[in-house]
Amino acid sequence: MIRSAVRAALPTTALATLALSLLSTTAMAQTAAPAAASPAAAPAAEAEDPYLWLEEVEGERAMAWVREHNAHSLGVLQSDPRYQGFYDQALAISQSRARIPSAGFNRDGTVDNFWQDADHVRGVWRRATLDSYRGADIAWDTILDIDALAAAEGANWVYKGANCLQPQERYCLVSLSDGGKDAVTVREYDTVERRWVEGGFTLPESKGGATWIDRDTLLIARDFGEGSLTTSGYPMTVRRLKRGQSLDQAEIVFTGQPTDVSAGAYTLRDADGALKATLLHRGITTWESETWRLNADGTTTRMALPTRADINGMVGDRLIVTMLQDWTSPSGQAFRMGDVVAYDIDAWLADPMAPGEIVIRPGEREAVEAVTATRNTLVVALYENVRGGVYVYRPRAGGGWDRSRMDLPQNVTVGLGSASEIDDKIFVSLTGYLNPSSLWLADAATGAAEQIKSLPPMFDAAGLEVEQFEARSADGTMIPYFVVHRDGMALDGSNPTLLGGYGGFQVSQLPGYSGTIGKLWLENGGVYVRANIRGGGEFGPRWHEAARQQNRQRAHEDFQAVAADLIARNITSPRRLGVIGGSQGGLLMGTMLTQRPDLINAAVIQVPLFDMMRYHRLLAGASWMGEYGDPDIPEQRAWIAEYSPYQNLRAGQPYPEVFIHTSTKDDRVHPGHARKAAARLEALGYPVLFYENTDGGHAAGANLRETARRIALEYTYLSRRLMD
Repeated sequence: MIRSAVRAALPTTALATLALSLLSTTAMAQTAAPAAASPAAAPAAEAEDPYLWLEEVEGERAMAWVREHNAHSLGVLQSDPRYQGFYDQALAISQSRARIPSAGFNRDGTVDNFWQDADHVRGVWRRATLDSYRGADIAWDTILDIDALAAAEGANWVYKGANCLQPQERYCLVSLSDGGKDAVTVREYDTVERRWVEGGFTLPESKGGATWIDRDTLLIARDFGEGSLTTSGYPMTVRRLKRGQSLDQAEIVFTGQPTDVSAGAYTLRDADGALKATLLHRGITTWESETWRLNADGTTTRMALPTRADINGMVGDRLIVTMLQDWTSPSGQAFRMGDVVAYDIDAWLADPMAPGEIVIRPGEREAVEAVTATRNTLVVALYENVRGGVYVYRPRAGGGWDRSRMDLPQNVTVGLGSASEIDDKIFVSLTGYLNPSSLWLADAATGAAEQIKSLPPMFDAAGLEVEQFEARSADGTMIPYFVVHRDGMALDGSNPTLLGGYGGFQVSQLPGYSGTIGKLWLENGGVYVRANIRGGGEFGPRWHEAARQQNRQRAHEDFQAVAADLIARNITSPRRLGVIGGSQGGLLMGTMLTQRPDLINAAVIQVPLFDMMRYHRLLAGASWMGEYGDPDIPEQRAWIAEYSPYQNLRAGQPYPEVFIHTSTKDDRVHPGHARKAAARLEALGYPVLFYENTDGGHAAGANLRETARRIALEYTYLSRRLMD
């Protein structure tokens, strides 16, 4: 699936995925620039904040504060007799070789995988034949060992992926992060000779991307110094770099506006890897963008698409687009939010009046969760009331599409993996709260599928069951949620219960298998709950839109309604209820703390957004104003101020002792949010546990040992608060 840099930079997190999804990352139009802040607005807010110094990420005073709080929190939690057992269990699960090695198809019929375990803490990029991969003992061939590279160079490298030149896929642009930051160094690597290309492309550390045009040409969006970045801290220009040129010789081919989120480039290629079009995107806001075509003569042409749409890829000669808004096209066709539409690629590029064809129009309680293409088919993960199925759509020669459902187990979460471009094979993953993840190799041409990998059980699920309930939110909307619990659970309010949620950026919270939650929480008698609140994508883009910007409070009310419903059903009680969430989910936990502390006795607040009056001034924060609003516009500032957790902390409230953690290396959500939250709570007289990992980026774990430590700290804290 083609994704813009805007979508890739959303404040979602692998950490939130781990905790909340149970283990499992374009075309634009001119809009008015956001209203400028009044000159006194920002200084006035800052004058009232005594903790601005904690926003100095590696400032001496700030780091001394971090070290002091780390020592206290680690002393409290690691001295608990449960901690070491939790750590050992979490490490064993995260390093287990029984994990499924997810694979991506290559054009030569091989598959690639990136793997971390006890012997490869930083990870290894490796390759195998498909026949070998389907077997029990896979004959892996190492392409690049990140542990060996880091040791040889004395660097704290974290692998962030590789972009290989089509169609041969021999030469790849490898992205390496210092400690897990979003900003990466890019180097050209030869996967045949297993070495860095001498004199090859090398791009210094920066946020942004690089796209192959041909063997000697890249389009790059990087930090080129003063005036080259947007106010969000992302690239504002796209430049053409030829082999042998220095960065300052790269020719500008596209320039956005300083108030934009970002600019970038990507290519449309057919199933044989032939270049069909080079596209440029101008990310105006979090959700609005323009798509431009870079023509052969260097000019650009804006493409006829709404400002909210996703280009998903190509099936044969048809371009697949998902509409994220209601839109009337130049051809006069009326498309609805959520529609999946196909265009004849050549006609679309030649004429904006070219008609599109609706492939899918989801129902009210349906959502297209994922779309991908094999050589000849469109494969779609379609969810009905948060339960998934896989459908195959085949284009008919005379127009229209044939649809069939893939022969897979039902009532599970399905995930679409890599799809082959040389045939119609695709990897599909299946999982459930109590169903260990399995990997299936399917043939979209025939609909046949076979299970080729599965996880052994990582916790004892005997006697556990899953139920789905609904809670009525403040405006009457029914909010679904899942409860994982013991058979015969006592309905007397005594059950230690952990409630997770996210509620933003159209990110769905789907059932999934987690060895750590199962082992460290469910096996010890805990109940796990996940809420499918608005702001997510469980029922498509309309479910997200219902809690965006001025409607953000709806997500908070939805989450609170689920908590209250759990208590009303006597599943748990405020004494036994805790909440957990990261990033946007950390903001959700902050509003739970400040708005309904009477409902909870614990809160794990992970790499959070917290100071929403200043979020747009910190790191990538300005890129999310399309989601939250602009605090420098008085009307929008008013609705944000209603819920911003940092400003709404008060003395004399029944706040429980919370556990807040973040990462110094997080260059997406600023660690100052978490630091200032802890500092203000302490100043108001509340006990706080705070931990900051000095590595790890937004996922808060540069290696598996640190990930295990973070998980063990969380469940030690939760056990102390909810089980003791």
